[in-house]
Amino acid sequence: MGGRWCYLATWRDTCSRRVVGWHLAAQMPTELVLTALEQALTLRQPAPGLIIHTDRGSQYTSAACRARITQAGVLASFSRPGNPYDNAQAEAGWSTLKTELLPHGTVFASPEEARLEVAHYLDTYFNLDRRHSALGYRSPYQFERDLKTSLA
Repeated sequence: MGGRWCYLATWRDTCSRRVVGWHLAAQMPTELVLTALEQALTLRQPAPGLIIHTDRGSQYTSAACRARITQAGVLASFSRPGNPYDNAQAEAGWSTLKTELLPHGTVFASPEEARLEVAHYLDTYFNLDRRHSALGYRSPYQFERDLKTSLA
């Protein structure tokens, strides 16, 4: 982002792989994670008892984040210390994003360019078009649509 690092927080639906909340910023305070979490909660309006799983990053385990998760009526689950396999789906998602959005060490000219590219990648390409083998080679959007149809 303008020659500096940027940080991306995302929340994904484990069933459909859809990114349901994200936020990009020049720093990674707890507010970065909370902004993405608010997007996810607003979009999904989860039923009480939904489980949210994250790694043990300090932003995710902060008192403010835990309080908001509790207030929303959902349950927090955290990876075991030093065990990335507990969060394998998220780790694979980061690898895919870096490979597809940032090939060959892509550097964005400005924070605005970074936000626009991330928005297009996540909201348009990843959620609507990108096919996932775990979803029967359907996009998250198509998978969710098919699931709703089958449950109707």
